[in-house]
Amino acid sequence: MTEERDRRARRSLVSLLGELPTLIIALLKDEIENLKRELTARLAKLGIGVGLFVVAALLAFFALATLIAAAVLGLATVLPAWFAALIVAGALLLLAVILVLAGVSSIKKGMPIVPEDAITSIKKDINTVKGLGQS
Repeated sequence: MTEERDRRARRSLVSLLGELPTLIIALLKDEIENLKRELTARLAKLGIGVGLFVVAALLAFFALATLIAAAVLGLATVLPAWFAALIVAGALLLLAVILVLAGVSSIKKGMPIVPEDAITSIKKDINTVKGLGQS
């Protein structure tokens, strides 16, 4: 164990410089992987928000159909069946509003799509390679 450590310590500058391209390639691969992970996470949040908007639109459509049915029932009879239809329509509209608000929140979390963490990390790596240190 000690012998191997001594051998590593004695490596020449040439051998260390020879490893530099391999290290840079590994660093670039890691940065690209980080970029992919960040973009995937942001796009997933956007997808969820769009899905919630679609469900909200579908519920709003059914609420409109229920309101139309309530108007028909209200005009067709004097019985309180229309009032029950209004209650159902109100509940569907309330659910649609809740889903729209959840969708807006999800989309805001996914914006902007630019992978800021990956870009910052790449800038730090470039500055380190240039010898500028952390900027």
